Amino acid sequence: MAIAVDFGTSNTVIARWNPVSDSPETIALPGLSLALGTLPPLVPSLVYVERPQADGVVVGQAVRDRGLDLPTDPRFFANIKRGIGTPLQGFLPDLDGQGLSFEQLGEWFLRSLLTQARTAAGEDDSLVLTVPVDSFETYRLWLGDVAASLDFKEVRLLDEPTAAALGYGLTGEQTLLVLDFGGGTLDWSLVRLVAPAQKQPVGFLLKWRGQGDTQTSAQKPEVARVLAKAGENLGGADIDQWLVEHFAAQGISGGAVVQRLAERLKIALSDQTEAAEAYFDDETFDTYDLALSREQFEQILAQNQFFERLEKGLAQVLQQGQRQGLDQGAIDAVLLVGGTAQIPAVQRWVTERFGADKVRCDRPFEAVAQGALQIAQGLAVEDFLYHSYGIRYWDRRHNRHGWHPILPQGQPYPMAAPVELTLGASVEKQPSIELVIGELGAASTQTEVYFENGRLVTRQLGGDTASVQPLNDREGARTIAQLNPPGFPGSDRVRVLFRVDRDRLLRITVEDILTGETLLDNAAVVRLS
Repeated sequence: MAIAVDFGTSNTVIARWNPVSDSPETIALPGLSLALGTLPPLVPSLVYVERPQADGVVVGQAVRDRGLDLPTDPRFFANIKRGIGTPLQGFLPDLDGQGLSFEQLGEWFLRSLLTQARTAAGEDDSLVLTVPVDSFETYRLWLGDVAASLDFKEVRLLDEPTAAALGYGLTGEQTLLVLDFGGGTLDWSLVRLVAPAQKQPVGFLLKWRGQGDTQTSAQKPEVARVLAKAGENLGGADIDQWLVEHFAAQGISGGAVVQRLAERLKIALSDQTEAAEAYFDDETFDTYDLALSREQFEQILAQNQFFERLEKGLAQVLQQGQRQGLDQGAIDAVLLVGGTAQIPAVQRWVTERFGADKVRCDRPFEAVAQGALQIAQGLAVEDFLYHSYGIRYWDRRHNRHGWHPILPQGQPYPMAAPVELTLGASVEKQPSIELVIGELGAASTQTEVYFENGRLVTRQLGGDTASVQPLNDREGARTIAQLNPPGFPGSDRVRVLFRVDRDRLLRITVEDILTGETLLDNAAVVRLS
């Protein structure tokens, strides 16, 4: 049995596999979930810290029900997913003399949900977690560590767009384009569903306890082959901020209050052409009256290059597909996922490019979590590296560090053959060799994260410098070889072999050319479980 969790910036969805109906179902958690009208039960991704410890937090809908979602309260936190694994400019407040981090807040949130979900789902022992395609290894490491600590028999990770393709229930030989547009990220993915394959370990397996076949469904496993991926930190939270700036230009500057009203206007404009919100602050006696039409809203989107960024992401993922002989006409269906994908302008933009008959947008919230359950039922996922890996070197020309790629973006894994690199000493009697390995993001996806008036804000950065997440740049982790005898300049001294295994771990083997000794044997650079 399995549980799947789609941890979102704004909302989180939890699904389980129903053995009676042999199909996925979204589960509601009493006190934590909110179901509105025809929407599935969603858990707002909110945390309120009463005491800075695991049993001292309030999460989900309970935060709103108890009136704790006051933006000015330093104990209230929203949009925490955007801060996990990201270098922050600014600070989180100390509470009761204890410092906080977004990783800690996220762990408390997920622990609270999964503890209750496990009970509601009947002590299921397998867990599938979904991740944005643009997430760095630090986020995946954090997510895997949280899940592994909860003693599930099996823990897997799967890209959110790939899960969405499976969650729409499409089968057979099809090529799908997924636009996953939520509160914090914009992710594109080209996924091809192919014929049934032989039974094999599936997804990105972090943890496995026990023996035997994990498949519980009688259905034959299929393969979802990921052909292309693109993503950036752009989501509903950014659009809310654009609306705040629009009203500030009109002289309405209510900070967090206006931001909340702006979000309501944005949601309302998905169903109607005009919307208005009013708010009276009983402390300051200020009254806020906000009104917006859908036409004005779309103008604001245009002013912030929103549609240009959609075009850029689509072009990037289609270009990757073309390298494999796949053109736009070969796409069988376009699947829209996430709350931001429900904006009429987004749906119109997609329909204009692919035709209404190909666009599916009827499962925006459940598709990811329910699709993720498919890999626990025997569906295999063939994937590739979204980011490049590289090594740091000193660029004498520019008098600064640079990064040399060793494993390119798009590298399939597990790798059939390693990449080899030879290194020598740079000074006389060098006792060791250090190597800093980094995960290289595309320049177009650089994002600055900082605090402004108590809010977590992200801003797109320009320039041609790629964003980098060093994987081992810390004391005791950079040294890959102790040289005995010491090294001297002028000759190669060590051979380094890089490969990525089936669990997406970057591993290195280091051989001393002079002595013939193996100094590191298939060592993992990043520990994910």
